[in-house]
Amino acid sequence: MRAIANPVDHPSAHVRGTVARPWPWLLGAALVWCAGVAVFLGTTAIEVIREAGLDETRPAGAIIVFGAAQYAGRPSPVFRARLDHAFDLFQSGIAPLVITTGGAAKDPKFSEGGVGRDYLMTRGIPDPNLIAETQSDDTAESAERTATILRTNGVRHCVAVSDAYHMFRVKRLLEAEGVVTYVSPRPDSIPHTRFGRSLAAVREAASYLLWKLHL
Repeated sequence: MRAIANPVDHPSAHVRGTVARPWPWLLGAALVWCAGVAVFLGTTAIEVIREAGLDETRPAGAIIVFGAAQYAGRPSPVFRARLDHAFDLFQSGIAPLVITTGGAAKDPKFSEGGVGRDYLMTRGIPDPNLIAETQSDDTAESAERTATILRTNGVRHCVAVSDAYHMFRVKRLLEAEGVVTYVSPRPDSIPHTRFGRSLAAVREAASYLLWKLHL
């Protein structure tokens, strides 16, 4: 008697019934995406380093001081250095208006913007020449809210003050809001070690990428 072949046991049945798994394609796409991110971070970090040495100080409608930490109403050393630089720019006649930025963070009693304004008032800048932006939680929000303040006051050009490696991102965030921006980093704000410079550049590149992804 001839044996009846079981189609399940036939090799061609396995071939016909095989469903291609998507994992190789997903893995390939993930690798391509990771490579693209790595290239973007690398090229952006180089731009951050290159632009960290720029100082474009020139007359403008306002000086914007991007906030940093404050301690119970007193600016941290980094923030104070930014504010002192902005004070020097104001004294030299660069702009008639200084805007300090930054929300309350973990201290509900004080905001970075308010602390910065009060500090500059104690240094001698009159209250009518100062505006505090006190609601932002990060650099992107500071740029957005400050741009609104500038438009309200009819200002189109500003000089932005922050740390050197922060300037690349600050300029692009403000320009995305339609503000013509010149950068003036606080003195001695470039990290002194190669590792410190590399870390700062990659951190800024990553922050810039996250902002781009949220656009």
